[in-house]
Amino acid sequence: MDFAQEWLHAWNTHDLEAIMSHYADDVTFYSPLIRKLNNDPSGCIKGTAELKKYFEKGLAAYPDLHFELYHVLEGVNSVVLYYKSVGNRLSAEMMVLNEAGKVIEVRAHYKEA
Repeated sequence: MDFAQEWLHAWNTHDLEAIMSHYADDVTFYSPLIRKLNNDPSGCIKGTAELKKYFEKGLAAYPDLHFELYHVLEGVNSVVLYYKSVGNRLSAEMMVLNEAGKVIEVRAHYKEA
């Protein structure tokens, strides 16, 4: 639960360095929004350098971004965060964590508004 609260606070304060602190260098991130913001049909980003650029675009595109956390689902070395995202879309992110507690894979899901 600490992870979820820290992640949420980082996003809601738009603190890019705090956001990035949750991700391992070798992270793989899948999201339908990557297709939109990056014009990338794969919907996939690898590595923190590219992920940081994507998050910068997202924060610029949605200056009023604010997430509202509904549920945290815990798994084996993973967590699912279910929350209200931009445009009041329901969102769920499945995150796989490494031994250090850093995110190594994300699968983001969104319900159309």
